[in-house]
Parts: sequence; C-alpha cells; structure tokens
Amino acid sequence: MPEHASSTPPLTEERATQIVWGAIEQAGGTRSIYRNPRMAFAFNARRAITVDGYEVDIRYGEISTPAIATVEGWVFEVHDEDIELLMRPKGR
Repeated sequence: MPEHASSTPPLTEERATQIVWGAIEQAGGTRSIYRNPRMAFAFNARRAITVDGYEVDIRYGEISTPAIATVEGWVFEVHDEDIELLMRPKGR
C-alpha cells in the first residue's frame, strides 16, 4: 500500500486527472504514448511514473489496444491530444 494512502483522503476525479496529466508530461506527452506502439510483451510496453507520491501506470498504445494510464483505480484512455476517463474506482 502506498505511504500516502493512510494519510490522505481518496483521490477525486479532478485530482486523479491532474496526477495522470503530470505523468503523461513526464513521459513525453500524449502523442509519445498514443502514437508510440510497443510490442505487448516488450520490456518497455509499460512505464510507472510517480507524481506527488502517487504511482501512475502507463501502458503504451498499440494497434489492437488503447494507450491507458491508471492511478489508484482511476483509468484513463490516452488519445492524441487529450485523455478520457474510462473507469472510476469501485464505490465512486
């Protein structure tokens, strides 16, 4: 369990979005994630980036799967220039 989980309230949609955007910028922007296909089993098909103590998992897009960024149950699809919320954590 992340260290911050016990000392901070659960993420809101707005805060999760900000954190994911921060990770996307560190990874080189939406286009570098969305338009940079990797082989599904490649060592660099996923990347973990920490933003403000939260770990964001980025899965690069490929032909058959979308680019995805997740943080604490919030799942976002990464497009050419923006992101779209796909799923919220249970109970939200």
